[in-house]
Amino acid sequence: MKASFLNKDKNIYVEEIDVPTLDADQVLIRVESVGICGSDVHYYKHGAIGPYVVEKPIILGHELSGVITAVGKDVEKNRIGARVAVEPQRACKVCKQCKAGRYNLCPDIEFYATPPIDGAFCEFVKIQSSFAYDIPANISFDAAALIEPMSVCIWAAQKAGIESGSTVLIAGAGPIGVIMAQVAKAFGAKDVVVTDVIEKRLAFVKGFGATRTINSTTESVGSEKFDVFIDACGVPSAVYAGIKSTGPAGRVLLVGLGSDDMSLPVSHIQNNEILVTGVFRYANTWPIGIDLLASGKVNLDAIVTHHFALNDVEHGLRATASPDAMKVIIHPNN
Repeated sequence: MKASFLNKDKNIYVEEIDVPTLDADQVLIRVESVGICGSDVHYYKHGAIGPYVVEKPIILGHELSGVITAVGKDVEKNRIGARVAVEPQRACKVCKQCKAGRYNLCPDIEFYATPPIDGAFCEFVKIQSSFAYDIPANISFDAAALIEPMSVCIWAAQKAGIESGSTVLIAGAGPIGVIMAQVAKAFGAKDVVVTDVIEKRLAFVKGFGATRTINSTTESVGSEKFDVFIDACGVPSAVYAGIKSTGPAGRVLLVGLGSDDMSLPVSHIQNNEILVTGVFRYANTWPIGIDLLASGKVNLDAIVTHHFALNDVEHGLRATASPDAMKVIIHPNN
């Protein structure tokens, strides 16, 4: 099969490699759609994210969908031909975190496109059968691939306790911000306010979950307080302002990949008993994501703006910098 690699010199190239061999509990998937994540771009530009360093050639891409073409010996053969969305991780299942249902925090987890684990910018991948979720006919492969970033948003909504009547402030109207606004609305939020500095993105999110938008270069939230603040941009000043706009007993979810260290309004957090927590991937979110898509409560096809073939992965990575880009999709088999 063909696969697109990134090496430690930050070069992208396509090479032919063997099709993966399956363990007894795995399925082989012909990859149809792969979304480009900000982490893929970060590896391409910088060669590392925190402790994860590209030291040998790696296949990027972890937002994916496709069709099952073969199964391991312990998997029912009737799974062959199934259209699936893939949860791109493999946990140990025996550690303290896994047993507690927080397998996203498993210290031995193998996550697609996180060095040294290969990802999905290739024609075929393998995954445990239980992490390849059947999708109904009314969900496109593009949307199915984007259940991965939506899962981050679902996990954030669950941790934030968003429910009917919640008021939510979101910093950032990029792909995660737009998906987060839709998920918050689907979870019952009555007021979803999104801030950004790019007017075009603010105009877009008005049609997808946001009840109001604020251009933070010209206006502020003011004295209004929210039940939940979700950072989807990673900008320190936006995080600080968002926390200040969180009301008593509110919750702050840090989703955006920003600075390792930043200043926080500690007295506001303490005096209002605000809970501040991070979001690291997700656990048990795909069934919820599939239901939100199938029911029409969330629209992911609308945020797809660019399509590229496997030979054009580098162009796809660069396209994410365009002001017109929202979500870029790679099609390894087209």
